[in-house]
Amino acid sequence: MTTLRPLPVLALLLLAACGREQPAPAPAAPEPRLVRQDWTLPAPAPAAQPDLVAADDGSLLLSWIAPQAPGHALQFARFAGGRWSAPRTIARGEDWFVNWADTPHLQATADGALWAHWLRKSAAAPYAYDVVLARSADGGATWSAGVRVNDDGTPTEHGFVALWPAAHDRLGIAWLDGRHTGGGAGAHEGHGGGMMTLRAADFDAALARHDDTELDASTCDCCQTDAARTPQGTVLVYRDRTAGEIRDIYTLLHTPQGWSAPRRVHADEWKMPACPVNGPAIAAHGATVVVAWYTAADGVPTLKLARSDDAGARFAAPVVLDRGTAVQGRVDLAHDGQAVWALWLREDAQGQSLQLARLAPDLSRTLQQLELARLSGRGRGTGFPQLALHAGRAHVVWTDVHAGAPRLHGAVVGLD
Repeated sequence: MTTLRPLPVLALLLLAACGREQPAPAPAAPEPRLVRQDWTLPAPAPAAQPDLVAADDGSLLLSWIAPQAPGHALQFARFAGGRWSAPRTIARGEDWFVNWADTPHLQATADGALWAHWLRKSAAAPYAYDVVLARSADGGATWSAGVRVNDDGTPTEHGFVALWPAAHDRLGIAWLDGRHTGGGAGAHEGHGGGMMTLRAADFDAALARHDDTELDASTCDCCQTDAARTPQGTVLVYRDRTAGEIRDIYTLLHTPQGWSAPRRVHADEWKMPACPVNGPAIAAHGATVVVAWYTAADGVPTLKLARSDDAGARFAAPVVLDRGTAVQGRVDLAHDGQAVWALWLREDAQGQSLQLARLAPDLSRTLQQLELARLSGRGRGTGFPQLALHAGRAHVVWTDVHAGAPRLHGAVVGLD
């Protein structure tokens, strides 16, 4: 006779469990939605060329250019505590270079000073202009006379500026510099002369120039530059140009020891025989840096993002945020540690649209995406939209064209 042996306790428990209905796993909580509301701006109509900057004191700084006979005025306002200050004028001029893509910028330093730049014609040639910088020590009530940032004195192109706080009372500035291009109508894009270069310098509270340095001897002539601060230093991003007309995105790191060598973010190998007028954007949180850019490598317009965890020394393989013939680029970025926010333009048969996406910090997935606005304008007239984070929400400013005149619009986007 066969003797039955008792089952081990663990086996009895497993059998008992098989006879009971198992609870279903809890459903994953849905991602919150993006909620949009209009944001009334203090800029008059008409106005264009906006810049929107998050200052270290938690406020937002908005600047714009408004026509003011017989020339133009650069104006700004501060947003703090849920309200705008009264607009103030930084400078006026009759001899300015005013352009849809090469626009003024505003910055604040820790000493409370505000800094602003604009562009001033230097000769009759279409692209002969200088970068002019001014400083305010009283919150923008009064401004210094403008000083010329580039000191070469050539009637060539100087612009596409990036600004950053370099020290407690110093401003860092980088710009595209055409002093080697030879000037004249044929000098743009390096025809008939040398190459456009990238330069940088610091300016102190007395507006004296320091450490003026050429950083790259050949760059795209008319693509925007951008900068972001990390604990290791300031990372500058721009579009490079090789002898073979490859127009990929590069970065440099500025530390107390100086500037690093240029590093390519990714080998798109985009061969482009003319300037796309479509520069990169950068955002940082701690040592994490994210760069976004437009490329049309392989003939397909594409918007890419890449992440670095070591202040731009190495970038992971990029992710594609948008792709197809409708992609215009003109991207801006922000990073709050919880997510990366990206803003860009599309244009199809129905017109232009402004897109906003919120991505996981590691860029592994898009958490939310929203069509922020449908625009009346088309092409270049809508310029470059601006994005900044304030009080946990995205604040966006863009230009649209109504009855032939530009006007600024704003929106605030948060999570429900």
